[in-house]
Amino acid sequence: MLLSMTGYGKAECLIQDKKYIVELRSLNSKQMDLSMRLAPLFREKELDIRAMLTQQLERGKVDCAILQDNATTENAGANINIDLLDSYVSQLQAYAEKKGLQTDILAIAMRIPDVTRPTEQNNLSDDDWRTLQTAVLTAVEQFNAFRIQEGKALQQMFTEKLNGILDLLSQVEPLEKERIEKIRTRLEENLRMLSEETRQNTDRNRLEQEMIYYLEKLDITEEKVRLRNHIRYFFETMQEEEKGVGKKLGFVAQEMGREINTLGSKSNHSEMQIIVVKMKDILEQIKEQVLNVL
Repeated sequence: MLLSMTGYGKAECLIQDKKYIVELRSLNSKQMDLSMRLAPLFREKELDIRAMLTQQLERGKVDCAILQDNATTENAGANINIDLLDSYVSQLQAYAEKKGLQTDILAIAMRIPDVTRPTEQNNLSDDDWRTLQTAVLTAVEQFNAFRIQEGKALQQMFTEKLNGILDLLSQVEPLEKERIEKIRTRLEENLRMLSEETRQNTDRNRLEQEMIYYLEKLDITEEKVRLRNHIRYFFETMQEEEKGVGKKLGFVAQEMGREINTLGSKSNHSEMQIIVVKMKDILEQIKEQVLNVL
């Protein structure tokens, strides 16, 4: 079963009467690349949270955000000094009436220093920490479920693409006999263009041997067999449950590319070369998506 490196998970928790949201997002990366944005209350636990996520998520470019809900942050980070605010409002109103000004007295008063005081930040208790851990693990569960869903889509895509290469490979086989006959005919025609004396002095047995050797060099049977074996192994690897499947699929795709390239260099046939180009196009699509496999 394939897992995608693209993932998303979200969870919520209530700590010290404030709502916090845990969000996890990831894209593909060769290693574990974890960036974190934490509310001030949780910064003391950054190393513990990082260790949890590193163990659970294996690899990928992961962004973790644990922040207070925007809907609850308005005026949540400060206390209002009511006595001082009343004093400023009274003075501003008296001044505005004296000068005949029309303005928002309260908005002006709220901008004056010392009217708002930062809220004292409580320490994270053991119960709060357990609540946060539960929320993080819940987000991880959703995150992994997303990866499984995306992995199924990738597996379906790989299956279609590999079957496409196999279909193209089957189209090569009817052209092989035609290709050999064309090459043999062309060589014999070139021989007939030689002078009569040269043709008489030609060793026919040696000529046949050289022709067989030349044609054997153009034989693509081994490349076809190896390409089919690589495709079969790709299918088998997609069913594995162990870690590192994405890297293994990348290596298999590279080997498939070598065999397809050799087919192209040996084909010496316009229609076969067109088929090889189509194979290469499909393989490039596979390689691009293999980078998203965990």
